[in-house]
Amino acid sequence: MLAYIGIGANLGAAQDTVQQAIARLGQIPATQLQRASSLYSSAPIDSSGDDYVNAVAAITTSLSANDLLLALQEIEQAFGRERPYRNAPRTLDLDLLLYADQQIATAQLSVPHPRMTERAFVLLPLLEIAAKIDIPGQGPAQTFVAGVAQQAIFRLPAG
Repeated sequence: MLAYIGIGANLGAAQDTVQQAIARLGQIPATQLQRASSLYSSAPIDSSGDDYVNAVAAITTSLSANDLLLALQEIEQAFGRERPYRNAPRTLDLDLLLYADQQIATAQLSVPHPRMTERAFVLLPLLEIAAKIDIPGQGPAQTFVAGVAQQAIFRLPAG
């Protein structure tokens, strides 16, 4: 299955954390990292704290969506993720954005990610690595870009 993972951090050495997290995605059993976007900086939305460093990675995996979610949560924990309140600043946030063309709605998991079409920090990195991607049940991701155009985001220099 081809899956897309949203990555973000705004505590500590956020840029290093995001780069390390991308590498860790390729170490999940039965999973290969296919590609990753550039790193982006964006202001927090519905939150506070420092600006976020964000990216999106594409992986292939034979794990189920739930098992992949558990693996992502283990990586978050390894980076010291705490969840004191909704949208709290974080050392690392890994979101399962898309899992093939599936639509999943369980108590543990919603795919496509429910707010991905409202977030420039998801859409722009996603479109960088998958320019013609469709969001299951919603249509081409490109059609949502105009709706997030006012959100402050910029690509970080490579290196």
